Amino acid sequence: MSRRKLFSEVPFIKKGRIELRALGPEDAGSLSELVQSSRVYRYLPTFLFERQYEDVRYVIRHLYDLGMKESIILGIFVNGEFCGLAEMYGYRDPIHKISVGYRLLERCWGKGIATEALGMMVDYLYDETDIEIITASTMIENLASANVLRKNGFSLVVHSAPEDWGYAEPTLTDKWIR
Repeated sequence: MSRRKLFSEVPFIKKGRIELRALGPEDAGSLSELVQSSRVYRYLPTFLFERQYEDVRYVIRHLYDLGMKESIILGIFVNGEFCGLAEMYGYRDPIHKISVGYRLLERCWGKGIATEALGMMVDYLYDETDIEIITASTMIENLASANVLRKNGFSLVVHSAPEDWGYAEPTLTDKWIR
């Protein structure tokens, strides 16, 4: 089977109730709700693309030109309703490696959405692209995200590593691989 190079196109991935797809102008209100949630972003780096600009419409307009060099952000939709973002980032072409992340609206927590969305990303990356290594990082306090990773076959390889996530002090993170 011929595998495409990652970032040669914006993927559309659908399985059951969940779609991972490009964001459009109609998603601005939901994206705004997400980026304004301090609870959602308490376990995330400060420098995420969608939080770098005041106007989420600007973010959506430029997500697939400015953001497509080493990363891609897709909307997570359940039965057509925006629930969050799925990200593939930190692309390293020579070793066919990518990192993954996700963030959901609070009302979508605890429903298996992150687990399903991550599983879809993993399947897409391994089955349809030239990616061979998938990694993830979580704050050590983010036990829910650690569970999502474990359910998708990720293994913890480094515990409590200091990393620059844009906060005043280094952030203690767990490193995962699949």
